[in-house]
Amino acid sequence: MTVVDDARTETAGTRRSGRGTGGADAEGAMAVGTAARELQLKRGEFVIAVHLGLIGLTRPQHGGRPRVGYGEVERLRSQEGFPDALRARVRTVGTAQGARQLGISPDRFTRLARAGCFTPIAFYLNRYRAIVWLYLADEIADFADREPRLLAGRSPAWLLGRLADGADCRARNWRSRRVERLYSLTEDPWARAAVLAETLDPVQLAEVVDDPYERAYLARIMPEPALGPSGPPWARETMAHLMRADEPDEMLWRRVTLLMELDNARDARPAPRPDGAWREPTHTGPRAGSTSGQDDPADADADTASSADVSSGPAPHQEAGRSAAGVAEPPVGLLARIGLRRRVHRAPDRRSTRPRRAPMGG
Repeated sequence: MTVVDDARTETAGTRRSGRGTGGADAEGAMAVGTAARELQLKRGEFVIAVHLGLIGLTRPQHGGRPRVGYGEVERLRSQEGFPDALRARVRTVGTAQGARQLGISPDRFTRLARAGCFTPIAFYLNRYRAIVWLYLADEIADFADREPRLLAGRSPAWLLGRLADGADCRARNWRSRRVERLYSLTEDPWARAAVLAETLDPVQLAEVVDDPYERAYLARIMPEPALGPSGPPWARETMAHLMRADEPDEMLWRRVTLLMELDNARDARPAPRPDGAWREPTHTGPRAGSTSGQDDPADADADTASSADVSSGPAPHQEAGRSAAGVAEPPVGLLARIGLRRRVHRAPDRRSTRPRRAPMGG
């Protein structure tokens, strides 16, 4: 029974904040397997500790397996209560253990988990290839202190209604937790875009990122498992499937966020191309630092179209998009850019023949 590895590493020199000195190169660091033994952690415990940010990993800039600095190991070993205190922070429970900890039935525990009352930290596949979710024991204890009314008596209407609709928030919450953690490790916009790209299937990714060289670059810098590939191929396929958004609203949010992150990445630097050329990107719709369009993408799309009608001339970034006749092409709205609305390019001298609608009450 192996915990599927969902932790990731940082490239040396890109960490925003560290919990210890850590080793940024091979000379001052040890292999992760050695570090796990020094810290008296099992593989699954070590992975969770990395995921929670308790252990800092670095990958040398010249490539190679991730490593753990000697100073990082010494810092953890010198903490009070080592190793029991460290192992307690990464201790996980399954459904049966979590139910006993809360004093409820396993069925009620599963209903609470499906409704999103607590978030899984990891999972493994049993011998029937079924997903078994694991939860932090500390978070289960915090939930019991915070929501004692959900542990006894009749479940509230909102929870029953959510379950009646077939909701299962476990995979979605696990993905969100993982994305937030990886986001906290880097400020590089291309690396952040790669984290989001991993949450979309290839078809949706191609709709959002239509440049094949950009997609290849995102695939190359996507986060890699901290301890390398683990488990048989079918286990890794299950892991890849769980990483992808599977609900319409989640997919839409990931696509919109990826699009805004791509705008920031293209402004920072172009993705590498074999010929050294770079296609000037079209920046329309809301920016990552803007709040407009994030709550209602349709409004952003309409605003972009209306601004083109009243504009006295093309914006600087539209110069590259002029047609052969010298007329600026209309900007592409946000919904079209994420593949949810067809891109319509009208001829400049063609007038609409659709009859006008009669006024109300006429």
